[in-house]
Amino acid sequence: MENWTVVAALLAGGLVLLAFGGELVVRGSVGVARKFGLSELMIGLTLVGFGTSSPELAASIQAALAGSPGIAVGNVVGSNIANVLLIFALVAIIKPIPIDPKALQRDGWVMLAATAALIVVALLFGGISRTTGIFFLVALLAYIILAYLMERRGSPAAEVHEGEVQLHAPAPTAPLWRSLAFAVAGLVMLVFGADLLVGSAKTIARAAGLSETIIGLTIVALGTSLPELVTATMAALKGRSGVAFGAIIGSNIYNILGILGVTALIQPIAIPPDMLARDWAAFYVAALLMLLHANTGGRVNRFEGAFLLAHYVAYCWLLLA
Repeated sequence: MENWTVVAALLAGGLVLLAFGGELVVRGSVGVARKFGLSELMIGLTLVGFGTSSPELAASIQAALAGSPGIAVGNVVGSNIANVLLIFALVAIIKPIPIDPKALQRDGWVMLAATAALIVVALLFGGISRTTGIFFLVALLAYIILAYLMERRGSPAAEVHEGEVQLHAPAPTAPLWRSLAFAVAGLVMLVFGADLLVGSAKTIARAAGLSETIIGLTIVALGTSLPELVTATMAALKGRSGVAFGAIIGSNIYNILGILGVTALIQPIAIPPDMLARDWAAFYVAALLMLLHANTGGRVNRFEGAFLLAHYVAYCWLLLA
């Protein structure tokens, strides 16, 4: 018999750590961006995107080693769906997100290509082998190097978001060590907060008699996606649309190429048989909808955010019906 008071306390503690961690990550990463002359989009795609994906990495590796592929794969698929249809939607509803289409020329299409690659691998091979894991990691490394080189050469996306950094940057900048300390402390809080949240949520879900794949697609995915929610929301409220948008796209790319790549390298993953066409379709459509909305009108408004959120509600209803 579970002590539900303890479970509730762990759940609340996880949420508190995520809230404070998200604030520190945004503050520290923007400071690093200014210090190195990088755009906020680039920081969102690298430091913030990778950092907020750490809970997914820990959960997927632990699940794969424990022989729970439903949680390992469902965690990534569900997180990417939630990142767009829930988190991106909620951020747009709270505060419309201005986006220059040029920022999508590289990163948005990489996200869509990574999404399609995972679907093809899953349907053709029925699992993610170590060879596929290596391929994913090499692709991720190539993407990071390409993104960095394009930033340094002054790509169109870089020019847009560099202007954004200058617009919001105060005259005196914080010392680099302080910005790094904020970012690292925030990432540590995010990881521990998500771990507490996921553990308590899994206890509740299993008591309800849900399958591991459903747990991975919903409870675990939502729990490990809360760092993205907190980070993106706080970034948007502070006017850091580059960090908010970049964190979501970066997280989706890292989830597929980085998390599944590392996990498969440690322990090859079989695709769970109850991962259905419904889930793969939602996985791809979510990425496609994000690109379509970001490419129209130069901003994602509240109506579009509500439209995306309605898709997430419908998907969850189909899962649990």
